[in-house]
Amino acid sequence: MHVVAILALDGVSAFDLAIPCQVFAVVQQPDGTPAYEVRVCSERTVTTTAGPQEPFRISSRYGLDDARGADTVIVAGVAPELPPSPHAVEILRDVAADGARVASICSGAFVLAAAGLLDGGRATTHWMFADRLAAEFPRVEVDPRVLYVDNGRVLTSAGIAAGLDLCLHVVRRDHGATAAARTARMIVMAPQRAGGQAQFIEYPDPAPDSDDLGPTLLWMQENLERPLSVADIAARAAVSSRTLIRRFRAQTGTTPLQWLLGRRLQRARELLETTDLPMSRVAGQAGLGSPETLRHHFSRYVGTTPTAYRAAFRG
Repeated sequence: MHVVAILALDGVSAFDLAIPCQVFAVVQQPDGTPAYEVRVCSERTVTTTAGPQEPFRISSRYGLDDARGADTVIVAGVAPELPPSPHAVEILRDVAADGARVASICSGAFVLAAAGLLDGGRATTHWMFADRLAAEFPRVEVDPRVLYVDNGRVLTSAGIAAGLDLCLHVVRRDHGATAAARTARMIVMAPQRAGGQAQFIEYPDPAPDSDDLGPTLLWMQENLERPLSVADIAARAAVSSRTLIRRFRAQTGTTPLQWLLGRRLQRARELLETTDLPMSRVAGQAGLGSPETLRHHFSRYVGTTPTAYRAAFRG
């Protein structure tokens, strides 16, 4: 079974710690058995940070060394002003060298950076800490705009709730879109916000008199097979194209066509996992037009071919 070790260091954020515990604990194999073994690993009894309220202390049956041998090691967010545990840094270097996948939630990126695991790559953290992370670790390309960054074996997420997006992304990578959607339903969350979607701080809430895009998004979701343009979507929303783009950016953090592409890829994944339709039918029903277009977008955004994805996740 795939072992997920979550490092609970002193000053850990209680919410950041709970996110991967909850998400990975509810993922199931097709036969109903657990897909992951979850271990919370701490050096000792640690004090949490939970905002202005009184902190509380937690302890775990697993020590930090129990993270060795895990398939995935996640660093929950910690107070960035605290120096990271040298023992934790050593373990992270060792498990990464052994081929484990490592990830961080929110300010846990500071610990990955201290271990040198973010050097030369792109990473993210909570927008409030992005400048500090970039200043303290100049070899890291810090992107404060996105929800999470997936560099293959090293992943980082933005603040707090973006950890949910990262964990569901990992489930999707490991077990496919259907398993991720089932997990999302269990934790009562939307199945997917793309990693490239902006952290909400970058875009203000729509003005009070702005129309909600909910009905338009639902209409787009129900018409993925149609060759929709920005003008088509704007006409449906009864606004100009410029107003549509502005409202889309404010309410979803992305553009209409990028949002549409994400939903089409999600539909394609579901069809590849649950049907034996030929690639031409998958592309058509997902609104991607042709097998060539399907392969292009799959390669760019999913990192594999539709045929390989179906082989990995069908059934």
